[in-house]
Order: sequence, then structure tokens, then C-alpha cells
Amino acid sequence: MKKATTMKKNTTVSPEGKGETSPAQLIDAMIKELGDWRGEMLSKLRALIKQADPEVVEEWKWRGVPVWYRDGMICTGETYKSVVKMTFAKGAALDDPSGLFNSSLDGNTRRAIDFHEGEAIDEEALKALIRAAIALNTSRARA
Repeated sequence: MKKATTMKKNTTVSPEGKGETSPAQLIDAMIKELGDWRGEMLSKLRALIKQADPEVVEEWKWRGVPVWYRDGMICTGETYKSVVKMTFAKGAALDDPSGLFNSSLDGNTRRAIDFHEGEAIDEEALKALIRAAIALNTSRARA
């Protein structure tokens, strides 16, 4: 699948140039195309993000990266050969009492969680982290 290019918020031109496709449709297609544990993991993470806050907005950035927003960027969902990486835009500013962050720990801003094949997700801790990221965005948006 060729990557789509972003034209304006929440719509993109399909790779074939046949009209607009929503970010949700592009993410659906990406999950289907992966067709392995990475697609399943990304689908689970996406569902948990939406459970944490149903008002989250999905976008498609950087030629093929799912991104979730609420009063600012919350996180991205990147897929690699051996890992699905969930990068929190302002992760360094978040409390992580469950110790979910296991990647990009040296940066001043971002923090990430690398999920490997067969790994269990601490769903409640992850949803709490997502809600904390949203609360941080919301507090900064009101300031």
C-alpha cells in the first residue's frame, strides 16, 4: 500500500488519487495490511485509546503514522518489524506509576512504550496514562 499524503485536517487523498479518505479509514487499512501480530496490537492500542476518551481525534501524519489528539497530541502508534511503539508526545511530563514507559527514556519531552509480540498489555494502567496525557494537554490548552 502506498502512503497517502495529508491534505487537510482529518481528510487525505487516497494513494490512488481517487478522492478523500479519512484517517480512521487509513488506520483501518494499515491494520488490515499488516495482517500479523503488529496489526492486532495496533488495533488493541487504538481501542484502549478510544476507551480512555471517546472524544480523541485520529489523524494520519508523516506519510503513514497514526496519531491521536485531544487538546494537543497525545501519542503516535508506529509499527516496526519487531515492535509496535506508542510514543507519548509529552511523556516526560507524565507520572508513570506502573512503569509502562520502556523506550525513549533519555529525552526531555517524549516517552514511549515498546510492545513486542505476545506481550500482555496492562490495559488499566495504559488507559490511566492516556487520560493523564489528555489532562496535561487540557490544562495547557486552558492556560
